[in-house]
Amino acid sequence: MNEHRNRHEDGDERGRESHARLQKNRLEPPVFSHRLYKQRNAVERFFNKLKHFRAIATRYDKRDDNYLASVKLASVRIWLRFNESVT
Repeated sequence: MNEHRNRHEDGDERGRESHARLQKNRLEPPVFSHRLYKQRNAVERFFNKLKHFRAIATRYDKRDDNYLASVKLASVRIWLRFNESVT
């Protein structure tokens, strides 16, 4: 029965750990880092915003350098939109 370890309780062989929220009624809750959860959430939200650009989501540019340039331009547009709303 111990052959199948719960991925929330143990990190994998590369040292990664799960950062997903679990149920509050667990007897032994795993270690949870709010800082890592917040950073991971920010990265996931950024990639979600990046996917709204059609040329990036569909990989319209087939050459790597053109695609990277598109990603950089979209990232700047997201950053500018965020900074305009903050100030």
